Amino acid sequence: MSYTTGCHTIFHHRYHIVWTPKYRYKVLRGKIRERIHAIVRQVCKEMGVTIVSGVLSTNHVHMFVEIPPHIAVSYFMQRIKGRSSRKIQQEFPELKKRYWGQRFWARGYFCTTSGNITDDIILQYLEQHSDKD
Repeated sequence: MSYTTGCHTIFHHRYHIVWTPKYRYKVLRGKIRERIHAIVRQVCKEMGVTIVSGVLSTNHVHMFVEIPPHIAVSYFMQRIKGRSSRKIQQEFPELKKRYWGQRFWARGYFCTTSGNITDDIILQYLEQHSDKD
């Protein structure tokens, strides 16, 4: 496991994030797919988020990213989904028939953290330290 360093921090915050287009339509193909790929990379670069791995399926997006501690996952997702939705709908007007209401992405997203330890190990660790006090 490698840690990332900031000015006053050392961290290893990795998240598996999944989100889908509205109605889970299979529209992430061709030029739309390429454009979303470029927009996501651009937003990650601007925010200092490292993409460990990512997959664009036809009806959902998987990303494994490392997000610095000063950025909330919800803020990161707001920027990714907001910017990509706006730009995709501007650049591909044919999507407006299918995605009315100015929203390309479905509400919400799935997110889980990555790590080498389980909840049980953390609880055991905390119990050991509470006995010493």
